[in-house]
Amino acid sequence: MKVGIMGAGKIAATMAQTINGMKHPEVELYAIASRSLEKALDFAQKNNVTKAFGSYEEMLKDPDVDLIYIATPHSEHYSNIKLCIQYKKAMLVEKAFTANACQAEEVLALARSNHVFITEAIWTRYMPSRSIIDKLIEIGTIGKVHSIQANLGYPIFQIDRIFKPELAGGALLDIGVYPLNFALMAFGHEVAKIEGSCIKADTGVDFMDNIALTFKDGKFASLHATCMGPTDRIGFIYGEKGYIAVTNINNPEKIEVFDTDHKLVRVVPIPQQVTGYEYELLSCLEALKTGALECKEMPHQKTIEVLKLTDTLRQLWGIHYPFE
Repeated sequence: MKVGIMGAGKIAATMAQTINGMKHPEVELYAIASRSLEKALDFAQKNNVTKAFGSYEEMLKDPDVDLIYIATPHSEHYSNIKLCIQYKKAMLVEKAFTANACQAEEVLALARSNHVFITEAIWTRYMPSRSIIDKLIEIGTIGKVHSIQANLGYPIFQIDRIFKPELAGGALLDIGVYPLNFALMAFGHEVAKIEGSCIKADTGVDFMDNIALTFKDGKFASLHATCMGPTDRIGFIYGEKGYIAVTNINNPEKIEVFDTDHKLVRVVPIPQQVTGYEYELLSCLEALKTGALECKEMPHQKTIEVLKLTDTLRQLWGIHYPFE
């Protein structure tokens, strides 16, 4: 599987590091495309990429590219995806998949009708830690679960893709999707009610979010996201017999189980990894081998459902992007 990367920013460099570090016989870092040939050439040299292109179309015309990793800002994903479909190229699309659910529904339908594979790169959905947490809940380690608290924050409010509305900026699509997905992965997607509040930047995008999910079966999630500074990044899953603490919900580093007396009773090991991105690549490889059009870890319907939740929150907060 020869991978071509669309966009030559920081997250693209992490993907390049991942592929190079995997040393997988069936996964090759083959191409990089940027709107600047100079930037693409520099990226290729630094990351040992075989081919560099000064436009996305040039890379898409290369018949040897098997999978495109879209690493551009959220605002560009819609048009990037449509371009890839035009060239019948399989895609791994960085989160947020698109800026809104309407865009996602359109491009996913288009991909299906053209028999083109596409999946969202929400990496926490693919990691082994996900099945570890699911198993702990399933076997009743902490009894019947009832609520979740999770937070994530980084000091990134000065970055263009965060504060600019024309880039679909804000904390929600960049950071808030991780606490949201953490809750949905543990409790499912049957959300009865979503509420929330935010603090906005001068540009009108959200910089700090508080989100409350009420699930149809009575479970509850309290979530926080901020681009104003660091948080402890911990997710707690509470049950009748104790609770599970996950350190760094964005890339789990430690999973601990506590009893009703807050005593640590178990530390669950997490497999060593290259960066964590490798799991979504391996899932794409398997899907392409079998002819699947989506990954089982993040089916298209779930991508749409998450975006419908973020759409609802933005509507509540009066946040609209210029291109909507």
